[in-house]
Amino acid sequence: MTKTSTSNLTRLTYHRIYTDSQGDSHFDVVTVEQSLARAAPPAAPFYVSEDRAASKYRFYTFEPGWIGELHPAPTRQFLALLSGEVEMETTDGTVRRFGPGDLVLLEDTSGRGHVTRNTSDGYSTFLVVPAPAP
Repeated sequence: MTKTSTSNLTRLTYHRIYTDSQGDSHFDVVTVEQSLARAAPPAAPFYVSEDRAASKYRFYTFEPGWIGELHPAPTRQFLALLSGEVEMETTDGTVRRFGPGDLVLLEDTSGRGHVTRNTSDGYSTFLVVPAPAP
């Protein structure tokens, strides 16, 4: 069993795809700080980040072999992969593979966008939470 250090609990990271001023997309990694808090008394304290706006959610399920050709995101949204494996490619040529538990923020709502491919043998399902601009 691997011990988890406190520094791993106070910081979360997720992937982000954004558009530059030329309309090309790129990956970035974002770090979110958490602190120990009594967020749900009488439950014991746990690690919590600051609140961010969100008001709805949906699911995306991609069939085996599905390819979303170069496209911008329909809205700024978080995608949490629940099952399967996908790869995403930005216009700068970077390709990243994602599996269950990975989180991606799509902010490339303009420009050329990105490509998404279902690379698993089965279906891939995302929990999608539209996120208004901060």
